[in-house]
Amino acid sequence: MRVCGVELSANDANIVLLNLDNGMFRLPECRTRKVSLQKAATAHELKYFQKTFAQLVQDYKIEIIVIRQRPMKGKFAGGAIGFKLEAALELLTGVEVIVMPPTEIKTALKESRTYIDFNDTGLKVFQKPAFETALAYINQHM
Repeated sequence: MRVCGVELSANDANIVLLNLDNGMFRLPECRTRKVSLQKAATAHELKYFQKTFAQLVQDYKIEIIVIRQRPMKGKFAGGAIGFKLEAALELLTGVEVIVMPPTEIKTALKESRTYIDFNDTGLKVFQKPAFETALAYINQHM
């Protein structure tokens, strides 16, 4: 199972690929750590973002995209552009897209029998939420 964990932050989709093969977790190499929306969220830019992500899905044979859900309101609420990015990802064809609430992620990681120290992964700090999202999903579906 190859999963792409996604955390949406401002104009960026921070990503981590996580592979479960014969009970072993692997972090496959990926050409990018984030996919960004370059300018304002125009229809052209959103289509380009979606096309770029679709190519990533195809190139790395991603089976499932798991997006870390953001609150609709409150202090940590996501912005309008972030929700447009989320919609662009959810409309991708040929891949399953799941939005996972932070509480579910936290519970899945807590109940997991697998522990992976983030510091040993070699990932950048800004990728941690995306990594935890992918790991939580895989742990739920092992």
